[in-house]
Amino acid sequence: RDQQESSTTDEELSRAGSAGGRGGSTTPDYGEQRLPQALIVGVKKGGTRALLEAIRAHPDVRAVGTEPHFFDRNYHRGLEWYRNVMPRTLEGQITMEKTPSYFVTSEAPRRIHSMARDTKLIVVVRDPVTRAISDYTQTLSKKPEIPTFEVLAFKNRTLGLIDASWSAIRIGLYALHLENWLQYFPLAQIHFVSGERLITDPAGEMAKVQDFLGLKRIVTEKHFYFNKTKGFPCLKKPEDSSAPRCLGKSKGRTHPKIDPDVIHRLRKFYKPFNVMFYQMTGQDFQWEQEESDK
Repeated sequence: RDQQESSTTDEELSRAGSAGGRGGSTTPDYGEQRLPQALIVGVKKGGTRALLEAIRAHPDVRAVGTEPHFFDRNYHRGLEWYRNVMPRTLEGQITMEKTPSYFVTSEAPRRIHSMARDTKLIVVVRDPVTRAISDYTQTLSKKPEIPTFEVLAFKNRTLGLIDASWSAIRIGLYALHLENWLQYFPLAQIHFVSGERLITDPAGEMAKVQDFLGLKRIVTEKHFYFNKTKGFPCLKKPEDSSAPRCLGKSKGRTHPKIDPDVIHRLRKFYKPFNVMFYQMTGQDFQWEQEESDK
């Protein structure tokens, strides 16, 4: 099985709980640990870490920095364990966590629904072709010996048969995963963030996220600056810290060069699923534009 974006250890989780999910220096002794009212449930390599860091700049949000993986790997530990991982919050503050693998975990919607049926869900989606390449790039950095992207993407290269069982490809079948969620949650309770717009217009995407969570629009364009080296926005320096909060070195990796024919075939493969996803969500993410722009 592919490694998830980060495999969080028990030790990290207990530290996150005691440190209020902020990294130790701001351990509040007040407030109480509550189960999360909102979850960033997906998708891997879509921009979930960037979204989490941006929403944590809001004073009414407290979030776990590590991924608890409760609804996929740690469910057997029970809700009390999960609550103890959460930061302390005051009345009126929202408790959040993000674990991108929830979106593709078939049991997750039912489990979250049985915790609290009014949980707000956030899904960050991104062009599934770029997402798959980014996913592969991450695995490659940890396991340089794996086969090429082209080899893994096809069951049969000559016939052009895509291997949809490879997780890097499967995660991008958003419409199929969403069907599972819609059995338990109404569409109004799920907010979709465009991973592309999170880069080109972070303040615009964050305005919509804050509205969805019922928060005052406090995280605005003044919180971001564009980092030319990385090629994406970073959060400006918070008053109490000496450095801007930019995503770590594992973000913004250079993708390997992929055969254009493979990209073309993947776009063709994903197109019907993308169209279905646009219809289901009522939003056009314009991933098809990329093909016609060439």
